[in-house]
Amino acid sequence: MMTLDRRMLLIGLLMFAGAGLAYVMTPTKKVTSDADKVNLETMIPESFGEWKIDTSIVPLLPSPELLAKLEKIYNQTLARTYINGKGQHIMLSIAYSDDQNEGMNIHRPEVCYPAQGFDLLKTVAGELVTQYGKLPVTRLLAQQRARSEPITYWVIVGDKITFFGLPHKLAQLRYGLTGKVADGMLVRVSSIDRDENGAYRLQQEFLEAMLAGMSEKDRARIAGRFGV
Repeated sequence: MMTLDRRMLLIGLLMFAGAGLAYVMTPTKKVTSDADKVNLETMIPESFGEWKIDTSIVPLLPSPELLAKLEKIYNQTLARTYINGKGQHIMLSIAYSDDQNEGMNIHRPEVCYPAQGFDLLKTVAGELVTQYGKLPVTRLLAQQRARSEPITYWVIVGDKITFFGLPHKLAQLRYGLTGKVADGMLVRVSSIDRDENGAYRLQQEFLEAMLAGMSEKDRARIAGRFGV
């Protein structure tokens, strides 16, 4: 009987210690300060290179149910359609939260597109080579009836670019162990094009021009630290 009592006492102490450790390690301080507040509307130029906002096109919004969820997760979202001199279009979507958490998975294209009736035909890890360094990205191919939409996106946790899944969780953990809450950003571009490879080349040109048109500080916020 004494053995059982001691075992139960030990289990209780371990549970109490674990709960205390979890409380102590719970991040409480946000990485962003008032001086570092993100403003997506001003961060992303309305025109850069040969690209400018096509004001004649209203961006397609998510379903009301998904939009309600996004508003609970993100502080800011940005949706624009740009056009170049050849009449080619690129859709840009950015979602930002100053409190990075698992809710970001709701907005990842692998979840968001199927929720809106698309089929995902392809998902591959890629690399965007720019004058500032290499940017690890994910490329998808989504299709809804006759609409073919190649997609390029990346996700930022704090100041580091990462991928969803284990790398995303580890990036959060690294900040959590310092007692800080990391902010996060998901950046996505896409175009309606049946020429998949041509679409990815156009998206690369667009993103290179966009990054070149941004200030160094804003570029670091949206793309993390290149080459890391």
